Amino acid sequence: MSQQKTIALDVMSGDRNPRFRIAAALDCLSLHPGLHFILVGDRHFIRDSLTGSATELRSRITVVHADQVVTMDDRPSLALRRKQNSSMWRALEQVSMGVAQACVSAGNTGALMAMGRFLLKTHPGIDRPAIIGQIPSIGRDTFMLDLGANVDCNSEHLYQFAVLGSLMLSEVIGITAPTIGLLNVGQEDIKGDERVRLAQELILANPGLNYQGFVEGHDIFRGTVDLVVCDGFPGNVALKAGEGASSYISHVMRQGTGLTGWRKIYRYMALPFVRHMVRQIDPSRFNGASFLGLQGVVVKSHGGADRREFGCALERAVMEVERNAIYRINDKLESYF
Repeated sequence: MSQQKTIALDVMSGDRNPRFRIAAALDCLSLHPGLHFILVGDRHFIRDSLTGSATELRSRITVVHADQVVTMDDRPSLALRRKQNSSMWRALEQVSMGVAQACVSAGNTGALMAMGRFLLKTHPGIDRPAIIGQIPSIGRDTFMLDLGANVDCNSEHLYQFAVLGSLMLSEVIGITAPTIGLLNVGQEDIKGDERVRLAQELILANPGLNYQGFVEGHDIFRGTVDLVVCDGFPGNVALKAGEGASSYISHVMRQGTGLTGWRKIYRYMALPFVRHMVRQIDPSRFNGASFLGLQGVVVKSHGGADRREFGCALERAVMEVERNAIYRINDKLESYF
């Protein structure tokens, strides 16, 4: 594998104009002198989008052509069989061939997982990859998985997610003995379905996991534990609900239309505090969720991410490559299985 930091970028997949993703890549290159990008997609579009950018930045970009695009409506199984010349497939292929150390995509989550499993394979002992993301909470940020890759998990899968998440936080993020909680409808041991209760028994049986017990939905944003483990259905619902609540609060705090007199003056005086609060609860700061369990770094961006938000996903990929995430996690997995 190349010693330089190289990230493959799926340019064409996502809801927003691909030019946002190319611009974000140029921003990232300007911040990291030793970084290289492989931009995968329509070569004519990419080269046209790079026109006018700094020569030094363009010198650290390689363009790989791809004729196809995986749409958000494509079924993962069909995309896997029929779109092997898509920008998503070719970007992941750069990682599987050792040309790049990471892949970033804003595309179809199911297709990205299916292609990732096929091309990169999973770590030994891991059945399914899971998406881990960072969520703003009180006191400290909370990490949560799975955020939508798997909606039909059994107890063994949840145990594997706990192991993967714990290793990610301890070996890559740098949190010593990260605390773990299983998402449930209550904190009592009798609560929840059999699958969740069996997962708790598996986690408790491993002394290497700093398990704190069941946690509820409000604990996600309280920072009760470092890592919240769940299957992809409630995980994705909780993520989207949190994003929606954040948008609503931001909207209310920014409103000032119709204010007069002293109320208008008070609002003006409070604006610095309001702006600070809006930044603190802005979920876009944490755009970029990692597929854990694959033998390669894969970061999924929100499909509608703009230039700044997509840049956050790129920074997460850079961080994982710099900290050698895959090697560190793989090196420790044997002791858990």
